[in-house]
Amino acid sequence: MKLLKVCSLFAGCGGLDLGFELAEHSKLKFKIVWANDFDKSACATYRRNFPNVELIEDDIWDYDLNKLPKCDVILGGFPCQDFSILRGDTRSGFESKRGLLYTKFVEAVSKRQPLFFVAENVKGLLSAHGGWAIKKIKEDFEKVDHVGYNVEYKLINFADFGVPQNRQRVVIVGVRNDLGIRFDFPEPTHKDKHINVKEAFKGVEKVKLNNEKLKMNESTRKKLERIPAGGNYSDLSEYSKKNWMSLIYKRLHPDKPSPTIVACGGGGTWGYHYAEPRALTNRERARIQTFPDNFEFIGSTTEVRKQIGNAVPPMGIKPIAEQILKVVNKEAGNITLSAYNTPYLNYA
Repeated sequence: MKLLKVCSLFAGCGGLDLGFELAEHSKLKFKIVWANDFDKSACATYRRNFPNVELIEDDIWDYDLNKLPKCDVILGGFPCQDFSILRGDTRSGFESKRGLLYTKFVEAVSKRQPLFFVAENVKGLLSAHGGWAIKKIKEDFEKVDHVGYNVEYKLINFADFGVPQNRQRVVIVGVRNDLGIRFDFPEPTHKDKHINVKEAFKGVEKVKLNNEKLKMNESTRKKLERIPAGGNYSDLSEYSKKNWMSLIYKRLHPDKPSPTIVACGGGGTWGYHYAEPRALTNRERARIQTFPDNFEFIGSTTEVRKQIGNAVPPMGIKPIAEQILKVVNKEAGNITLSAYNTPYLNYA
């Protein structure tokens, strides 16, 4: 098995990384060798599930990227809150230090010049600053010192790739110019046959990890009893004239994918079961995000909710990872795999 070594920035709990490690094509696989995040509980989760990866728990602004291991691929779901459409007209984007974190990703690519890089961000990135933000990010990667990258990006609904959730995200893929390769995104595998919540939840009650039910206020439980499956706050007469986000008191529909799982929010934003008047457990959220049942999240209920909501669905990004492997396999004669290091021969 030939391995492409991967470094991961803004790794969170590891959803993007897991999707890449699960990908395989023609005796080619990815191996995460280095990762970074600064969130304490997310790092604890990452260590539990990726015990052999060198994890740097630190603010990326304070890390010397000259120490980054040489690698074939760099991944990064750079923080996206400043570009989120949920922030409406208050989006700060490039005007905030958080919005400029993508520049550390560009710096990492410049330092190590991997064969490929893959980034993920929210749909709002496409409209931030009147569309200028995505053009600027693309241009910065295209002009990386010495080599430059052929950059393609696409708005993807992960439900079209087998994730039981309508989750639209921008995926950016860069290929080093000297390889002479164009990357084409894979065709959707589930566009006409989305996986619904009922199917995703099969047997979930038997899973022990992160499956605790939240204590519900009696007033919330009574509200949920009045909301049908698939409904939300607008089904309650006292709130029907409110102009709230659709996720408020949103109950899942058993025959449809879930709406986007979010990382945080106050009362009424936890996501609610279609058959029982209660909030989803974190394991149910993890099922919707396609994490395997043996993936253990570390932290409080709120911290775990945040980790899951911020994650990239592993099974949603896996087809894109496999598409990269297909390109590598096709161009094997023109690409030197593990260009800098010997692969981990003991990796099974």
